[in-house]
Amino acid sequence: MATTDFEDLRVYQLAERLADEVWGIVGGWSIFARDTVGKQPVRAADSVGANIAEGCDRRSFNDNKRFVKIARGSLNETKHFLRRAYKRRLLDDEQVARLKPILQELPRSLNAYLKSIGRGTTD
Repeated sequence: MATTDFEDLRVYQLAERLADEVWGIVGGWSIFARDTVGKQPVRAADSVGANIAEGCDRRSFNDNKRFVKIARGSLNETKHFLRRAYKRRLLDDEQVARLKPILQELPRSLNAYLKSIGRGTTD
């Protein structure tokens, strides 16, 4: 598969790491947990990277910015469902330790990327 521009973005690579970690964690849950709670963080985490990728192909800075803002919303949704999973004892300390640095860096990276898009343009 050929690479595209978005795959070279650090922010996209972080989003992929998050999605892969969430996928790996949820895959180990019981059928009940996967079906009730697990599908949501997987979809939300996948959506972060998907929106970065979709925005990169837009020919308008404002369109790209809109997709990055949607990615930020998907990240918050991912965090929400991971919090629920933690409260329900579906995440152990090791899993939290793997997720935490990504969840701390990704919002900063999304904001920096958003600011870098079409510098000098208005929203």
